[in-house]
Amino acid sequence: MTKIHPHPLMLDLRSLGRHPGEQIVKHLDVAAPAELVVGMIGVPEGSPVAIDLTCQSAGDGVFVQGVVAVTLTGQCARCLTEFTRGASFDLQELYFYPGRGPQPGQDDDDEVDDALFVVDDFIDLDPALREAVVLSLPFSPLCRDDCAGLCTICGADLNKDPGHSHDEPVDARWAKLGQLR
Repeated sequence: MTKIHPHPLMLDLRSLGRHPGEQIVKHLDVAAPAELVVGMIGVPEGSPVAIDLTCQSAGDGVFVQGVVAVTLTGQCARCLTEFTRGASFDLQELYFYPGRGPQPGQDDDDEVDDALFVVDDFIDLDPALREAVVLSLPFSPLCRDDCAGLCTICGADLNKDPGHSHDEPVDARWAKLGQLR
């Protein structure tokens, strides 16, 4: 009896042969999992995620590569404007067959902890998706590449008023002279 894997990021590989070079192409439309976020930008939980993959048998496991398309929402680090835009990220991961790949006690513990495995002819795409998206998100997102930001004196949005300016500040040492009029 085969286990049923209800998790939407569990990919069924039963149709993929184990001979090196055999491959299958998969397309998934899933809801974004929680916490695909870095600081001021991320993929809203539950928003659509399109994943196009090629899964290729590679001797010790299955090499998975493809593209993840998402909608990002964030806040610009320069002007603090909320923005939404589409983005795509490359995904590449090797999933080892049981008994293959790094083994506890034989290999570096970090290498063992980071390894992904094929389990009951299924692979969990969640860790690979998180790595592809979260590690590629900018720490200081911009609403656009040429964002002018905010005025450092009054906080005006310089994108809306590029000619914005202030009178020259008076040198504090001469300020009292201005009151003598």
